[in-house]
Formats: sequence, C-alpha cells, structure tokens
Amino acid sequence: MKTGRVSAPISLVIALTLAGCSSDPEPAPPPPERVRLNVTAPSDNAIVRDASVRLTGRVTPSNAEVRVLGEDVSVEQGRFEATVPLDVGANVVDVLASQGRRRPAMAAIRITRQVPVKVPELQGVSADEARDRLAGLGLRPRIEEGGSILDDLLPIDAVVCTTSPEAGTEVEGGTEVEVVVSKIC
Repeated sequence: MKTGRVSAPISLVIALTLAGCSSDPEPAPPPPERVRLNVTAPSDNAIVRDASVRLTGRVTPSNAEVRVLGEDVSVEQGRFEATVPLDVGANVVDVLASQGRRRPAMAAIRITRQVPVKVPELQGVSADEARDRLAGLGLRPRIEEGGSILDDLLPIDAVVCTTSPEAGTEVEGGTEVEVVVSKIC
C-alpha cells in the first residue's frame, strides 16, 4: 500500500469544492402575491325572486381575468359585473380570478330564488290528485283524514274538503299545505 501526499491540483479542487458548499445559496424569490377577489353584490345566502341576478365585484390586480360560472367577464379598472341566470331554489355561483403566475382567488356565492306559488283550488278532488297537483307546483302536501264515524260506513271515496293555506293564497315554493279529506265535507 502506498501512502503519500495529495498533489496540489487535487487538493486545490477539493478545497474549492468544499468552499463552494459552505457558501450560502441565493434566497429563493418570494412566491407571487395572491389575486384578491371581492364579490360586492349580491351577498352570500341572498334570497331573490327574479330569474337572474346582477353579480358585481372588485379584483386586484386590476388586469386580472375573471370567470363567473366558467364564462369570461370583462374587467375594467378592477371592477367586474355579470348577469347570472338562476334556477328556482338553491343556486351556487362560482367566481374565479387569476392573473399570470399569481395564485388565483375563488368565491362561491349561494343565492336562493324563491318563486311565489298560488295554492290551487282542490275542493272535491281525490287525495292522490291533490298530492300530485301540489307537488307539481313545488308545494309539500300533508294529507289529513277528516270527517266522522259515518265516513267509515259510506261507500264513496274521500275528497278534499279544505286546504290550509286556502286556495288562491300566494306562498313560497316548498311551503307545506295541509289538505283535509273526508267523504262528507
């Protein structure tokens, strides 16, 4: 086995390599700032009656791109607006803002569209027909048996005698309507 000195060029390479390892690396650039998004109208959990709603908001930076329900909307000086169609009942409207390498921002606004419904005239129809007609209007029927002991003896079918709320009353969709059926009204 041969021992000896390390030659100068090799020791110089090792010294420079170790010196390079001990130096501080350059700091990583900070991550890009997040896009800021603020939906100003309508408020979250808004209840409306119209078939559409005007959604407005602000975004920073002012040249960010904004999408509402997946569709591009124009942004002018950091402000945007869009007309959003609504289904009857619960709706969720998503808004996405992005710009270059910045982290995007997203908001989801819940809007309920309520449509008033008139309780139909049901007097004299069967319980099944009343149930179907009310459900078809988005109302919740609750069928109650009325009448007296004579109802058990009569060979005729029970029909609607009354409703609560009464026929013609305007109520919100999803309202429960009590339907009283009997063989003799």
